[in-house]
Amino acid sequence: MKTSILTAFITTIAFNAFAQDSLMFHRISDEIMLHGTCYDNLYTLCKKVGHRLAGSPAAAKAVRWGEQAMKEAGADKVWLQPVDVPHWVRGEEHLYIKPEDGRKVEIPMLSIGNSEGTGGALWEAPIVMVKDMDEFKKLSDDEVRDKIIFFDYHFRQDIIFTFEGYGDAVKYRWMAPNLAASRGALAVIIRSVSTGDDDFPHTGSLHYADSLKHIPAVAIGNYNADWLVKKCKQGAATAYLRSECHMMPETVRSYNVIGEIKGSEHPEKIVLVGGHLDSWDVGEGAHDDGTGCVQSIEVIRTLKALGIRPKYTVRAVLFMNEENGLKGGLAYADSARANNEEHILAIETDAGGFSPRGFGFDMPAKKKAQILKYKTLFLPYGVYDFGRDEGGADISPLKKMGVPMAGLIPDPQRYFDLHHTNNDVFEQVNHRELKLGAVALTGMVYLISEHGLK
Repeated sequence: MKTSILTAFITTIAFNAFAQDSLMFHRISDEIMLHGTCYDNLYTLCKKVGHRLAGSPAAAKAVRWGEQAMKEAGADKVWLQPVDVPHWVRGEEHLYIKPEDGRKVEIPMLSIGNSEGTGGALWEAPIVMVKDMDEFKKLSDDEVRDKIIFFDYHFRQDIIFTFEGYGDAVKYRWMAPNLAASRGALAVIIRSVSTGDDDFPHTGSLHYADSLKHIPAVAIGNYNADWLVKKCKQGAATAYLRSECHMMPETVRSYNVIGEIKGSEHPEKIVLVGGHLDSWDVGEGAHDDGTGCVQSIEVIRTLKALGIRPKYTVRAVLFMNEENGLKGGLAYADSARANNEEHILAIETDAGGFSPRGFGFDMPAKKKAQILKYKTLFLPYGVYDFGRDEGGADISPLKKMGVPMAGLIPDPQRYFDLHHTNNDVFEQVNHRELKLGAVALTGMVYLISEHGLK
């Protein structure tokens, strides 16, 4: 009898706690969907600041915007954390192709980020097309030397979760320049890492091996890649490449923007949510990652607007230099280590502002099991996928300190149409989808800041 009474008592407590959390979710949703400022903030960031490559004057302007937005959101404390970042400059760039059977035509392209250019000179060389790295390795050294290698590797459309497809294809952007340089190639052209049925070239980062020559690397859109494949199969094709892009010799002082609400019971323990403030120097950096920044700010604003006093400190971070250096994430982790800060969870939102579908986790099974108990609370908001391993680039240095990781997973189908292109602009973001992502993030932050993560 006593056991039955105890069981009923525990069940009642659990039900009441669930009901209270469910009610709070509803309040959070109403606050954001009816009064949220994240869409307006995104407009300002995209249209008044624009694209904001680390080290550029626009990135410095974005820092000032982020600091003011955090203050307007009501953060208890806002500060700028110094970060020394690389400064890559694109400059003027052109790619012309002359097929054996036709005239020379200019092809839209983007140099891959961090790439070295031609020093402004016009380089001319035959094109050698390969479908993948295995085919490239079969070429003789004479077939590679002083040629421009065209890697025609397609983003696999049969992989439904597009971030897995990105992981498969992105090695051609990251590794192909070194592979080609190791055998004396003059430059590299890649088919853009893109799911899009369009002709937008995609930029993105590469990393040169110090022991190899730093050769130019450019990307072309899917339609022109299809055209180039056809021309290469019909006969010889010649590329004419001119590019001024280069890495400046000196780093630039920039900042992570940080705002927090101090915990009422455990102020020394931190729940972090963040996105990256920098973007590539094309488009407006709307989905990548303006949406993540304004959603993180919205977490702070919503908690303050609802009068919620989190038991644990809630901290929003706008990281600098995710795109081509990760210096902001590294600087944040170094500071956390030096100050002996304890983070009980770090959440990143850097997968676009589309409708939220779930969260991924990179943490011990016991902690993950605790979060999975909250899954039912998210279902009314369309958030159901909790089965993936996920963290984030900016928070990855914290993982080495044993911090549990999580990442928001929006619907992934359109992200790599827009990613790193001139088409990543404010108009591509839907206000309801953006706000729903903020609802999911705020709900997760609220749960952990209320109940902890043991």
